[in-house]
Amino acid sequence: MVENILRKLVNNSQAAIDDGVYDVNIKLQKSNKDFLQIIKTNIHATLLTEVKFSSPSLGKIRTLSDPSNIAHQMIAGGAKALSVLTQPHLFNGSPEYFMQVRQSVDVPLLMKDIMIDTVQIDAAEKIGADYMLVIQSLFDQGFLKDIDEFIKYGHSKGLKILLEVHTKQEFENALNTKADLIGINNRNLDTLEIDLKTTQKVLEGYKKTRLILAESGIETVEDIQYLKKCGADAFLVGSSIMKSDNIEEHVRKLVNAY
Repeated sequence: MVENILRKLVNNSQAAIDDGVYDVNIKLQKSNKDFLQIIKTNIHATLLTEVKFSSPSLGKIRTLSDPSNIAHQMIAGGAKALSVLTQPHLFNGSPEYFMQVRQSVDVPLLMKDIMIDTVQIDAAEKIGADYMLVIQSLFDQGFLKDIDEFIKYGHSKGLKILLEVHTKQEFENALNTKADLIGINNRNLDTLEIDLKTTQKVLEGYKKTRLILAESGIETVEDIQYLKKCGADAFLVGSSIMKSDNIEEHVRKLVNAY
């Protein structure tokens, strides 16, 4: 089953590449703020909030509206960095939305996509991304080859790497790479089910050498406090904020979890 969902995600990216989605002709500046430094020095919960209108698990999350307006509400609530979906299939994302957000805010931005090709990395550089997403399981399961080369190429384009894992084994593999930030996805891409205990299981017995971002399924102040106790340093929150009637207020509440 996992094969099928991952395969579908890879095929979607290939379709988007073939359709010219990433053929952008622009050169936007990335942020001059260092997200890793922010995580280390922030006294409150460091949130990376996500602008996304749909997802494979939830379908439509929010009616398509002005992404830069949403971004401003998130930052007003205390979000320190933003993730913007650029994948059109299943996620309703677009490099266009990313550019709109990039031109209206100065915080670090993650280009959130299923990255399978250097064409997407080139696009990330052009649209002013600070971070790009790399998914460990795509390499571990043989969909892609040579994670070190892929990460090296991203670094050569001035991008930092968020490397996402879901299992203890993937985490151990990720620690052998030069990724800048390791994300633990509480969502099982196989079943799309969420279990916050994933972060706890993956980090059990881990002696801290990298900053850890907990991703998916974060809705409440208690969730943040629990994940912090498990060893997470920052938190990626998308759906629960995008579904909220008051984005700024919702973000503020989570930021003040500690």
